[in-house]
This record gives sequence, structure tokens and C-alpha cells, in this order.
Amino acid sequence: MFAGLPELGISNGEDLKETLTNCTEPLKAIDQFQMENGILLPTLQSALPFLDLHGTPRLEFHQSVFDELREKLMERVATIAEGKDEDRYGKLEELLEKSFPLVKMPSIQPVVMQVLKHLPKVPEKKLKMVMADKELYKVCAVEVKRQIWQDNQALFGDEVSPLLKQYIVEKEAALFSSDLSILHNFFSPSPKTRRQGEVVLKLTQMIGKNVKLYDMVLQFLRTLFLRTRNVHYCTLRAELLMSLHDLDISEICSVDPCHKFTWCLDACIREKFVDGKRARELQGFLDGVKKGQEQVLGDLSMILCDPFACNTLVLSIIRNLQELLSQDALPRDSPDLMLLLRMLSLGQGAWDMIDSQVFKEPRLVRTVYTSCICMLYRIFLCASCQDLEVVTRFLPTMMSVVVDDHTFTVEQKLPSEEKSSLPYPTTLPDAFSRYLQENRVACEMGLYYVLHIAKLRNKNALQRLLPALAETYNDMAFGDIFLHLLTGHLTLLSDEFGSEDFCSVVFDGFLLTSFSSKENVHRHALRIMLHLHHKVLPSYMETLMKTLEPPKQSSEPVKDLYTQLTEKMDAQKKSPPPSDEAPSLDLGLHPVTVPTTASTPTTPL
Repeated sequence: MFAGLPELGISNGEDLKETLTNCTEPLKAIDQFQMENGILLPTLQSALPFLDLHGTPRLEFHQSVFDELREKLMERVATIAEGKDEDRYGKLEELLEKSFPLVKMPSIQPVVMQVLKHLPKVPEKKLKMVMADKELYKVCAVEVKRQIWQDNQALFGDEVSPLLKQYIVEKEAALFSSDLSILHNFFSPSPKTRRQGEVVLKLTQMIGKNVKLYDMVLQFLRTLFLRTRNVHYCTLRAELLMSLHDLDISEICSVDPCHKFTWCLDACIREKFVDGKRARELQGFLDGVKKGQEQVLGDLSMILCDPFACNTLVLSIIRNLQELLSQDALPRDSPDLMLLLRMLSLGQGAWDMIDSQVFKEPRLVRTVYTSCICMLYRIFLCASCQDLEVVTRFLPTMMSVVVDDHTFTVEQKLPSEEKSSLPYPTTLPDAFSRYLQENRVACEMGLYYVLHIAKLRNKNALQRLLPALAETYNDMAFGDIFLHLLTGHLTLLSDEFGSEDFCSVVFDGFLLTSFSSKENVHRHALRIMLHLHHKVLPSYMETLMKTLEPPKQSSEPVKDLYTQLTEKMDAQKKSPPPSDEAPSLDLGLHPVTVPTTASTPTTPL
């Protein structure tokens, strides 16, 4: 406990034990030991007997003085470090040399740690001693750990790894939340709110202003993204940079070439829309990537692969298409739409770009000219599409589907004598379904158009579109993010679940086509049934329950959801059915006649 005192010429318990062993007069030896090792203040000696008279132990007195002096010393260390004295760090290093031998003493350790904390460069020998001792490493300040981590990537990785796992668990838990709502979903929290999460704050603190540690974290995120294809690592990459931006850590923000792009995109995510001004800013950043700096595209693509960025881009594309429809304009006539497609494609291709280490946007850098009253419109079709056909064929096909839906909606508002006899189309153009299966950018737009239709409560369009999602590019329709949003949007059509035809489209035509091979689909199907089971016809519900019953090898979350659904249905059966007749409002009160006057009507109360 008192190791290190002899090195400083201070007696410890062993010295007192030896003195008492070899002395002939123990009391005098104790007095002598106290005189030599007590507080060297002459006026104090005459005052100590008064403490004895009050029954205050010497230990208590010395401990209180020691605690006070320790606090004063720690304050003084902080003051020296924050001062402007050129030799301030020299003074701290001198104090460190004197105090470090006592670093294992619990009472002195806080002082040593305070000195280490305020040294911008701790001597390497001391850092190695702290790193080698688990107890010292555990209690040292994060400022000291940063100096250890920057030269020990494996140790830093061990510290960061649990946080990254926690982050992914939290994101996935949000996607499988028991709450189904279009208003409060995965994308509801603002960017600034998300950056207040525990993991982001801890990582920000661990990095501080250390560029080397920041680069290590980014490398961890790239590696994990490549290994798992989990897009939540892309979200964390953007959130971490913006968290450092919020703290005005210019040492890092100024050297990250993605900073201004991410900052501008963050503002768009906050508004859930990319307006014209910000679109031009973002285009300027993309076009500004110079030759020899193409590797920046890898990080930019990762930032655009963030689900929150993709969500904003596709919502903006859908809105842009609606505006073009109202203006009778073609998709290729909109530079803003072309830029949105370019960024969406860059984000969708993030994994391929980082994996191949080929840092260039897909080949489509062409110029299309459209003549309109002697004016030339230059449209840059850059990384936005893997093929020119996405713009020239898929988007017009998609707009034809939009026109069908819009026409049907308008027609339903007309008087019956003005309605046409043409039925609502039940099939989709072959090109639309083909692009959903073959092109990831087209598929992403198609999925968000389905969400848009569900938000409008357009049952007919939904029944037309959902079966086409059974086969999509890389099974994107069965991803957790889309299914999370779809289940929330379907609550807007809760009354439609009373129709067996509608249920058949949602379940038989879409969800149940892959639930047996994809457990996440099974979970989402159970999530929606937990909320809407009372709307479904009993005969269909009975069949559905048998189908959704989890096999023995299913995970616990699936089994728990099925158990909850079973319990809810049992409780519903036990509750008395609602009466068809309205309850009587007769309270058993007899009418009372009020004496009439000229101004009082004769009305029984």
C-alpha cells in the first residue's frame, strides 16, 4: 500500500516496525517517529494536545490535512497546465518524476493521474508502465489513453469494438420496435438527436482531437462494412464526423475531405428534402474531386450509403417526379433529378467501390441535349445510373404507373355519369418489374413509390404493386429498413385488412413468399399482426396463425412475438363481443315540470 515511499526518502510502515523491534523505549521511539514524519510546522506541535483533549484522533486530523493538500495540489496542476508559462509542461514533468513512484498508493494516485492527464506528451516509459498495469490503465484519464491508443491499434480496437456492436444492436432493435407508426419510425429522430446517442458520444470523447485515432475508427468502420454489408456502419461514419463538427473540432474536420459535403447533406437529412440550392452545393463537392484524390469517392459513397441519406434522396426523387408530372416534363429534362440519381447510385455502389478499390463513379458521364425554343439543356448523367436506360426507360415507365394511379384517384371524385368504364389496371408494365429485379437504383425508387402509395391509402395501387416486390434486386424488398417502413405505412390501411383479397395480396402475394427462408420477414409479419389481428377475418386469421407458427429452430424473438400474438388473440376471444344495440341513456330520472312564467318555456327536465 505504501510502495514507493522509501524511494522518496520517506519512512513507511516497515521502517516503524523495524524501529519498534530494535528500540528499548517504544513510547519515545513513537514520539521520535512522529516528530520526524509528521507535518513540519513548529507552531503545530503545541496545538496538537488540544485535539487530544477533544478526543480527535491524530489519524483523523492528518487525513483531513492530507485530503485538503491533495485537492489544492490537483487544482494547482490544472492551473499550471492551463497557464501560459512556456515552462509549464517542464514543471509538470518534474512533478511527475517525483510522484510517479507513488502511483500505486490509492491516496496519491489521483495526483499522479492529474499530472498525466495534463501532459500533452507523456514520457514513453511512463505510458508503457501504465499500459502494462491493468489497474492503472483502467483508472487513467481518456487523455492519457489516447496517447497509448495512437500507437497501439489492437488495444484501441478492443476498446472500440464493444461500442460498435452496441451501436448495431441499437439500430436493429429500432427496426424491430413494437411500435408501428408512420409518424414515429426509424427515420423520425433528427440528425442532432441521433448524435446524442451513447455510442457516438463515447467515440467522440475517445477520439478527442486526435486525427490518428479518428482515422483508425474510420478504418474499423470500412472493414466492418465490407465484412458485413451492414449499412448502419455508414450511418455511424457520418454521425461521428458531424458530432466532431458540433464540438468544433477543427483539427479533424479541416482534414476530412468529406466534411463540407457531409455537413450540407446533414442539413438535407434534417429537412428530409434536397432543395435546388443544396443540390448545387452537393454537385460542386462531387465535381470538385480532383485527379489523384479519387479515393475520397470511397468515403463519399459510404456517407451516401447511410440509410438516412438514401431515405432523403429517394423522397426527394419521388417529389421531383410528381412535379415533373404536373409540368408535363420528362425526367431527363431535370438537372436536379439527375443529380439526385447520381448521388443515390454512388451510395448504392459504396460496397462495390470500397471492395474493388476502384474509386471512380460508374461509367455514365454523358451529356444529353434537348432542344426547346432554341435553348440547350445540358444534363449530366453521372454516377447516378448504372445504365442510361434507368433515365430513358425506367423513369418514364414508372411515371406511367404514377399517371395510372393519379388518373384513377381523380376519376373516383367525378360524378358517376362522367366516370369512364375502364377498370383500374391490375398488372404492371413488364419493364417496371424487370428493372425492379435487375437494377438496384430503380429498385430503391420502386420500393419508395410503394411506401408513397401506402401513405396515400391507395389500396388499388398497393394491390397492383406489392406482388411485384416478391422478386427484387438482391431481395431489397425483404430488407429490414423497407419492411419496417412498410409495416408502419400499412397501419394507415388497417380497415382494409378486413378484406380477404387485400390480406391475400399483403401476405400470400408478398410477405409469405420468403418468410420461411428469411427470419427477419417472419418477425415483421408477426409485428404487423400484433397490431392488426383484430381487423383480419377470423377464417383467414386462423390459416395465417398456422402458417406463422415458428418452427423449433426459430430464434427467441420470433417465438416471443408469436406467443404475444397468441395471448392477444386469446384475450380477444374471452372479452365479451360488443353489443349491436346502442346502450340506453335512460338514467331513471322522472321528468319534472317547472312552473311557467312569461319567460320560461314549458319543458320537462
